[in-house]
Amino acid sequence: MADDRRPLGLFRNLNAKIAALPMIATVLVVFIGCTLWTVVYSFTSSRSLPMLNFVGIDQYTRLFNSSRWMISVENIAIYGCLSLVFSIVVGFLLAVLMDQKIRFENTFRTIFLYPFALSFIVTGLVWQWILNPLGIEKVVRDMGFESFSLPLLTDRRLVIYAIVIAGLWQGTGLVMALMLAGLRNIDEEIWKAARVDGIPTWKTYVFIIIPMMRPVFVTTLVLIATGIVKLYDLVVAMTKGGPGISSEVPAKYVYDFMFGWANLGQGLAASTVMLATVLIILIPWAMLEFGGRQTK
Repeated sequence: MADDRRPLGLFRNLNAKIAALPMIATVLVVFIGCTLWTVVYSFTSSRSLPMLNFVGIDQYTRLFNSSRWMISVENIAIYGCLSLVFSIVVGFLLAVLMDQKIRFENTFRTIFLYPFALSFIVTGLVWQWILNPLGIEKVVRDMGFESFSLPLLTDRRLVIYAIVIAGLWQGTGLVMALMLAGLRNIDEEIWKAARVDGIPTWKTYVFIIIPMMRPVFVTTLVLIATGIVKLYDLVVAMTKGGPGISSEVPAKYVYDFMFGWANLGQGLAASTVMLATVLIILIPWAMLEFGGRQTK
């Protein structure tokens, strides 16, 4: 008599579970392990080498009393808000225009996507040249506008907006491609029904198309947010954090303290605050996004 008993839950799909062991070990050791290591040593006075001499919250107190850190937080907030809003809005509008079956669509799509193929270092160097006094400013003055001035890289109050412009130039093409793919997946019958009902085009987009593209917007939001958190090389290439410390960002603060000034404890405290900020935003969103689906 054949044994029809099914394997226990632990041994079901055993081959797949064995194949996943290297990835599970990587997550546990590299991600979770390194995260815990970072948090633990952020409470120490470690300098160039990690040492378990705990000093409580001294590193965090020093961090939030640092004008450099507060400027970094303000800059990343400005960059993040402007990048999220303008990249999504401009990317969606470009996708709408491209979805009109225009001529030379492939050419325009390539042109818009080309900046995304460049590294942030190259993008930063290009925009540093464009925005310096020998770039656009000189070209316009040579045309006869002698009083024209564009001090985006030299004005402490405006330099973060120069970085925003460079970031939007590089990233908006990817947003456009994602949005265009979402628009092309909309059933043509929906457009026909909207036209038959006499619904204006803008209302069709706002009340029908955009809600249907919610997964695309969520994916785009996650990609943009990832780029915002790790903003570093664009700043280094364009301004090196200057003038002074006016364009500092958290990732550069962490790098400078950990590797430039041999203050490991302060750098780890800053990176822990960055991690906590991401988790504060990510966990409620994940609970609403995935927890809500399970209860339906």
